[in-house]
Amino acid sequence: MIYLKKLLLFLLIFSAKLALTAQVKLPALVSDNMVLQQNAKVNLWGWASPNEKINIQLGWSDTAIETAANADGNWKVTVDTPSGSQKGYTITINANNKIVLNNILIGEVWICSGQSNMYFPVGKEEGTWKTGVKNYQEEVKNASFPNIRLFTVLINASPKPLDDVIGSWKQCSPESINTFSAVAYFFGRELYQKLNVPIGLISTSWGGTKAEAWTSQNVLEKDISFLPILQQDAKNEKLYQEKLEAYYLASINQQIASAANAPKLELKKPKKEANKTSYVLYNAMLYPIINYTMKGVIWYQGESNSGQANLYRTLFPAMVKNWRDDWKQGDFPFYYVQITPHKGQTPDIREAQLFSLKTIPNSGMAVTTDVGDANNIHPIDKQTVGHRLALLARAKTYNENKLVYSGPIYNHMKIKKQKVQLFFDYADSGLKKEGETLKEFEIAGEDQIFYPADAKIDGKTIVVSSSKVKNPAAVRFAWKAVPEPNLFNNENLPASPFRTDDWVDKVEKK
Repeated sequence: MIYLKKLLLFLLIFSAKLALTAQVKLPALVSDNMVLQQNAKVNLWGWASPNEKINIQLGWSDTAIETAANADGNWKVTVDTPSGSQKGYTITINANNKIVLNNILIGEVWICSGQSNMYFPVGKEEGTWKTGVKNYQEEVKNASFPNIRLFTVLINASPKPLDDVIGSWKQCSPESINTFSAVAYFFGRELYQKLNVPIGLISTSWGGTKAEAWTSQNVLEKDISFLPILQQDAKNEKLYQEKLEAYYLASINQQIASAANAPKLELKKPKKEANKTSYVLYNAMLYPIINYTMKGVIWYQGESNSGQANLYRTLFPAMVKNWRDDWKQGDFPFYYVQITPHKGQTPDIREAQLFSLKTIPNSGMAVTTDVGDANNIHPIDKQTVGHRLALLARAKTYNENKLVYSGPIYNHMKIKKQKVQLFFDYADSGLKKEGETLKEFEIAGEDQIFYPADAKIDGKTIVVSSSKVKNPAAVRFAWKAVPEPNLFNNENLPASPFRTDDWVDKVEKK
């Protein structure tokens, strides 16, 4: 009798454990309050017992979807979504357990990624670099947009690709916006106000990170120009392990010495910055979300790659191609910020970003030379940055055809005796200056010695000259760490810094 009771107890426990492991589970992104991309074939996915049958009922369709987990317990279905509206829906998933997802909206979904200037929140956090945006108190107070939904991916790093992230969808409110990405919010708010459909913003960013951390190991290993990055990672790891070994040896010796009442020394265990290694953020903060169907990406990064700006010319486009290949949504829109001037940066990284306009299909760049802070790498005017990214999306993705979305971009030059005439794209309505004279233009001859130039607006062009340069060969504009340019088009969008030469070494200005 006792044996039978123990057997029954065992079977009950075993059955309970089996039922628990057999339950359908969903990734963090597929949850209450989410926004699904409108008029699209979107993915729903998760995990279950091997071969478990799953029934999905969509709130906007009368037809149920039947599927089953594969032998590894993974399942994924593609469903059609209607046009976006303010209407909320439910999704019911029935298997060995039942999950009901509530308050789901259909609209536009954007991924928002990069380093600290993308992470930078709307509100202020005392005692940190998170100082809040310009007029942050008013912005937070007025952030009641329940049909804008926010998802922040918890920072994480991994040497191997992960299945899921940590985070949850939240309705936009003064409480939730306080810690959410400011650039993402101002971008999404403008889209919401212009498109009048729900907006879903997925913020996956981490301060102080390089583009290679957001790129897959496979992509980095296949390109010989990226192998030195991985080689340096290996050196850094070896150095860390050596320091760790020395620390443990010192700890052993100290414990032995303490037994003999010797003075105790303070030992510091070496720390490893988790986000400084290649591909670890791709594995932990990007790979787990690539099933989620979206419209496009906004990106604010480059500060941490400024020391290798020439490599960034190929690394950045390779990262974007990596994302597009893995997302399997074609050349989705990829709009990025040209980093703002700061005393710790060089002009070369902005040039690398400018060149990427030609190497990354379906891309756009927001110029921010007029909203930087020489002494603060986290300038607080994130409203302008979000607005300029939204201009790109409105014009290029949502077909506001007459909307000018870029400031002047240098196209070509003509040398006319002692003068150089500069021609620009995105200057159809004309050029203008703020202040009495155009600033930040320099001119040089073949001797590569640059002199401050006289620059004048001539219709849609700029004419540059200097009495010290009789035979001009090159012009540079805003070519320094912290320029203060004042050239705009008539839509008040600033011109990108540029140079007409590709000289390796710049001779000091006279």
